[in-house]
Amino acid sequence: MQLVLDIIVWLLLGLGSFFSITAAVGVLRFPDFYTRLHPAGKNDTLGVLLFCTGMLVDCLRYDYSYLIAGRLVLMILFMLMASPIACHAITQAAYLDGLKPWQKGDPRR
Repeated sequence: MQLVLDIIVWLLLGLGSFFSITAAVGVLRFPDFYTRLHPAGKNDTLGVLLFCTGMLVDCLRYDYSYLIAGRLVLMILFMLMASPIACHAITQAAYLDGLKPWQKGDPRR
């Protein structure tokens, strides 16, 4: 049973690393502000959620305090709510400020 839990933890941490790295690559490679916010809002949120879930499984496996597990659950819930809302608010503020989306063939990056 310990081996199965080890594999689950490593899988969750590996997937979290993958989504965090793809978020960083997306922020560097996409052409404008709006397309860069997409990986920052989606992939980064998923990466942090997978990290926290992996830590939660590891925490419950080693019988740590329920306070630590509760904090991890609160972190997961906060990230599920706060990150997409913040990304949307930043995007809306940029649009209302007059920042135009990038068009294909536009030379500016």
